[in-house]
Amino acid sequence: MTTEQQGTNQRDIEPGVHTDFHNTMSYGSYLDLERILSAQHPVSQPQHHDEMLFIIQHQTSELWLKLMLHELMEARRLLTQDEIGKALKCLARVKHIQKTLTEQWSVLATLTPREYAQFRGFLGSSSGFQSFQYRAVEFILGNKHAGMLKVHEADPKAHQLLKQLLHEPTLYDVFLAALSRKGYAIPAEVLHRDVTKAWEFQQGLIPVFKDIYESEDTLWSLYQACEDLVDVEDNFQAWRFRHMRVVQRTIGFKTGTGGSSGVGFLKRALDLTFFPELFAVRTEIGAS
Repeated sequence: MTTEQQGTNQRDIEPGVHTDFHNTMSYGSYLDLERILSAQHPVSQPQHHDEMLFIIQHQTSELWLKLMLHELMEARRLLTQDEIGKALKCLARVKHIQKTLTEQWSVLATLTPREYAQFRGFLGSSSGFQSFQYRAVEFILGNKHAGMLKVHEADPKAHQLLKQLLHEPTLYDVFLAALSRKGYAIPAEVLHRDVTKAWEFQQGLIPVFKDIYESEDTLWSLYQACEDLVDVEDNFQAWRFRHMRVVQRTIGFKTGTGGSSGVGFLKRALDLTFFPELFAVRTEIGAS
């Protein structure tokens, strides 16, 4: 290859590319990068190299949780207006967010027990258990627990959001109401349940979902909505399991920084469910 053929190992800036941002919005100013990139404040003394990973892992998770909650709330709003197709678009995005969150655990898993032990003591009582956005996602999906509000009393905005979601219908509630408006026989006790309580299995919904899954007359959007909700729960459980395993490989069976039993506490979360009837109906489909 000649010198002319080799050229230079750089790309010329095209004449139309903007380079002066003294008086106009730039990429960095639009995204408020100065504030975001200066929001990492390690507390270990002396500062431990791997604490930056720990901070950024959790900060990015919170950003994805913010977007997930944004999409779930919009999906809920759309379902109340019977705009099922648009709601499914939101759920499709939620599922991709969930997969990204689960994949992120592989980055934190590069933190060895020895590395984490060198700065864990500086975290005090702070813990992911205190994530109000995670709790908000659980609330809108049906795992409500009024006692959790106490954890957030020191943060008025977080407390108000969770209190609001506690008293509002869940995504599942509004979906079932939408099915009722479509003519499906949703039991009255389901439609008028106390929405401040965690969802409990409703046997009366099994015939409804059996009909949706088996009937050739079912609107595709309703069938797809059921499957999307199943996907959301499956993804959530995958995230919970991955979380539990990363914690176990990093701290073993130590008590959590927030005071929980650690791995044991996370294992019990795997027993929680959002849409149990959508799983139970599978036993009935095709049965005589």
